[in-house]
Amino acid sequence: MLKPFSLLSAAVLFVIVPTPSPALAAGGSPQDNNPIKTTTASREKAKKLYNVDCAMCHGDNGNGKTDMAKDMTLPLADWTDPKSLATVPDKQLFDAIRKGKGDKMPPEDVGRAKDEEVWQLIAYIRGFSKGQPSAPSDAAPAAPAAANPGS
Repeated sequence: MLKPFSLLSAAVLFVIVPTPSPALAAGGSPQDNNPIKTTTASREKAKKLYNVDCAMCHGDNGNGKTDMAKDMTLPLADWTDPKSLATVPDKQLFDAIRKGKGDKMPPEDVGRAKDEEVWQLIAYIRGFSKGQPSAPSDAAPAAPAAANPGS
């Protein structure tokens, strides 16, 4: 009698307890948990959505250096730097877009974009840092001034 109950309990726990993304559990990157595959058409649609809803604060290229960000004193990450989103899971970006981030970023209007479009937008945002060199972690020490041989 206890054996079937134990098996049932284990099965229920397996279904209820969330499991980490296989990609992240296997040491994958944070963006591996985006369920959408990008296409040329979806990138174009995401670019249009970004330009309408995001660029005014985050900048056309995602560097966060806009007049609106300065006026509102918003410390925005520079998405052109590969390190800026390296440890941020796509799900966290998805939630920030859908729910907002406190008083600094409003939540998305209900029905403004479908989930698939938000996932595509996240892939588009991650593309800002493709091909960009990582910012140096520390400033390189200044080279000593060359001695003036005429002195």
